[in-house]
Amino acid sequence: MKKKRFRNFRIIRNSILNFIDPEFALKRNLKIIASYKSKPKIRPFSNTILNKNTHLGKNCNFNGCQIQGDGKVVIGDNFHSGEEIIFITRSHNYEGNAIPYKGYVHKDIIVEDNVWIGTRVTILPGVTIGEGAIIQAGSVVVHDIPKYGIAGGHPAKVFKYRDKEHYERLKKEGKFH
Repeated sequence: MKKKRFRNFRIIRNSILNFIDPEFALKRNLKIIASYKSKPKIRPFSNTILNKNTHLGKNCNFNGCQIQGDGKVVIGDNFHSGEEIIFITRSHNYEGNAIPYKGYVHKDIIVEDNVWIGTRVTILPGVTIGEGAIIQAGSVVVHDIPKYGIAGGHPAKVFKYRDKEHYERLKKEGKFH
């Protein structure tokens, strides 16, 4: 009996996460992404949760991430993530009409093409991560990261840049993983 339940759970989970059958998820009121250019690659049992305002480019690879809040998250082409990434699209409205806070403020997160985010990274509301950027594992991204930036820490700061000429050559040759 347990094996059968486990097997059914796996089928449901794979259907939702790999978007094999989006109609199945919609009929059960499960949140799935609103738009995507191609099916994302999500490692099985990686606990990846995307909200209805998530927009994915081509060749997105997830090893586990969670989007909190109802803000928009736009992820470009050739995205790769480590495990346990958190995108937070809302924060408490401490300037509202009640103390300590009243309601939420939603801000979008944009991750441009060819970004690689390491394990256990937290990305806060309103952040843009530029094309080709790399975010070091364990970082908390509180400000925008520029194109080609390699950033890490808490808060994440750029400590190096990718070799722009090498990056552009690989991009022109279409060498994406």
